Amino acid sequence: MTPQDRAVASPDFHVVPAGDSALLVQLDDRLDSAINDLAIAIARAVRTSGFAGVRDVTSTYRSVAIYFDPLRTDYSTLVDGVTAAAAIAPRTSPTVSQPIRVPVCYGGELGPDLDAVAAFAGIGQDEVIRLHTSRTYRVFMLGFLPGFTYMGTVDERIAVPRLADPRSNVQAGSVGIAGFQTGIYPASTPGGWRIVGRTPIKPFDLHRAEPFMFKPGDAVEFYAIKPVEYSRFESAC
Repeated sequence: MTPQDRAVASPDFHVVPAGDSALLVQLDDRLDSAINDLAIAIARAVRTSGFAGVRDVTSTYRSVAIYFDPLRTDYSTLVDGVTAAAAIAPRTSPTVSQPIRVPVCYGGELGPDLDAVAAFAGIGQDEVIRLHTSRTYRVFMLGFLPGFTYMGTVDERIAVPRLADPRSNVQAGSVGIAGFQTGIYPASTPGGWRIVGRTPIKPFDLHRAEPFMFKPGDAVEFYAIKPVEYSRFESAC
């Protein structure tokens, strides 16, 4: 057995290899805020531990990826260090920050799938908007694109599946639904989420001191705005 074959188990996590330059800390395989809190806490603990050769640390819904330079890292030492950091990471939920409020112009050209979501739910478009804006969402993780937010959970009545055939281009700022998830496209890109509206804010902007508007664990609330308000917001951004 090579060092890279080594895996470490603990009561609430497993440290396993992911190729020759990454480790995974795997938690319970279910969607749960407490599990996501632990993933975020473990990622923070690993980042602040200063392990030699670590290039990046990323948390997901229920795991943490640690990317490292195998030429600058002793694998066994890193596994032991990550295991120790994960073991002491807080198991209690942190204080939730005030929700980040996000304006969205729903429907029309900016939300081409709003009608399809309404048909899926058997309700009117206004009720879809009400349901989408009535919850406080959790940012479980970022991915796919810099600043793309995977947020949940969407009301089950409007938890429509993603498109069978993704669009070749989804505009930056588009707000979509894919099952229990909702999120904001930070750039124009192909995508298969159901687009219900668009926000004028920029989830990722290299011109800001902090390019990322959202981080894992944040709370987010959407609120509806009219097209004229969208134009006003867009001009100000």
